[in-house]
Amino acid sequence: MSKIAFICPGQASQVVGMGKDLCDAFPAARRRFAQADDLLREPLSRICFEGPEEVLKQTRYTQPALFVHSAVVADLLAERGIMPSMVAGHSLGEYSALYAAGAVDFEAALKVVQVRGLGMQHAGEVNPGTMAAVMGLEEAVVRQVCAEASAVGVVQPANFNSPGQVVISGSVEGVRRAMELAKAAGAKLVKELVVSGAFHSPLMEPARESLFAALDALEIRTPRCPVYANVTAAPVTGPAEIRQRLKDQLLSPVLWMQSITAMTADGAGVFVEAGPGQVLAGLVKRLARDAQILTAGTVDEVNKTVATLA
Repeated sequence: MSKIAFICPGQASQVVGMGKDLCDAFPAARRRFAQADDLLREPLSRICFEGPEEVLKQTRYTQPALFVHSAVVADLLAERGIMPSMVAGHSLGEYSALYAAGAVDFEAALKVVQVRGLGMQHAGEVNPGTMAAVMGLEEAVVRQVCAEASAVGVVQPANFNSPGQVVISGSVEGVRRAMELAKAAGAKLVKELVVSGAFHSPLMEPARESLFAALDALEIRTPRCPVYANVTAAPVTGPAEIRQRLKDQLLSPVLWMQSITAMTADGAGVFVEAGPGQVLAGLVKRLARDAQILTAGTVDEVNKTVATLA
């Protein structure tokens, strides 16, 4: 029988209104969002439900919003008997995946996510940078393009999302030079992204001290199932290794394509995107063509996923 994998989204999956229908339908969801508001001392639920979008897309709010939404979905699915055999999350989503696997408590993890979001937003202000999606080039060519463009500024691969889709990250000069070189190398599409910083690049260094201190204080248990780490694409189960991988992730590329390939090889035949949107579902469609792909971000999607897998 196919194993169920939960995949949890990261930044760019947030949307105004996220979680509202879940709170309207499920008292457990309402309690979680209220708990988050109290813990963060921020009106996170109102920002999620009503926006404005300009506020929700600030990293300091986006990251806790995504974590809480994914945690609520994981709880709702668990209550209905849907448990993962393995998990992975894209960037911030790795924290949600660890929660879904039982490795971290909701409150303690949310505090770390708040520190991470604040730190990364601050890093983006101190070290302004950008990111760009490069479509249609081999991974090795993208690495070469970044190496060449590094002559004018910091730039490196940040996300290996699917075959022929790599996101690069770094200083504005470095990324824009790499964009020119990628076009010259035959990329089908090169597009600068609207982001508040150069995530998964050395420009996130200012976030390191506060995040590492928060991670050192976080209690991490052995997860109920393997968690596929962004930085290695390999399953981890030891608390010390999980902590180290979360630290490494801040400045290192997200090996998403490699993670999904590894999960498929290890028996994942059903992927459930636990959280808002369908970004990861779209990527998995290109990576695991034979897999069943379900989304669970709204009441309708949760009910449909439960009905499908029950």
